[in-house]
Amino acid sequence: MNDPIGDMLTRIRNAQLRGKSTVMTPASKLRAWVLDVLADEGYIRGYEKATGKDGHPAIEISLKYYEGTPVIREVKRVSKPGRRVYMGVNDIPVVRQGLGVSIVSTPKGVMSDAAARSANVGGEVLCTVF
Repeated sequence: MNDPIGDMLTRIRNAQLRGKSTVMTPASKLRAWVLDVLADEGYIRGYEKATGKDGHPAIEISLKYYEGTPVIREVKRVSKPGRRVYMGVNDIPVVRQGLGVSIVSTPKGVMSDAAARSANVGGEVLCTVF
């Protein structure tokens, strides 16, 4: 697998299109850090470490719905393995006039765009969520 974050976001997108309450993804620290930001911002209910069908470590993500529609309306991968996107603190994008969130990997950890601005750090823009 070349793009683990893109794979996780696609699994979330597909599960929400099918109306699933949970989705499984292979476990990694970076995926957990991205899920921490999504949970803190209120886009998912949470996640738990589990074991997949093949015995490998996995993460079970509890998706969030509001009146039957998914809370995550749109999720896009910004920085890809073929083209990394790094931005300074002043260039981090504002998603939908502040209604969405950009997830940024900084030297101080993976955080939302607002947290990165308050910590005055830039980094790799992983994805945008609305």
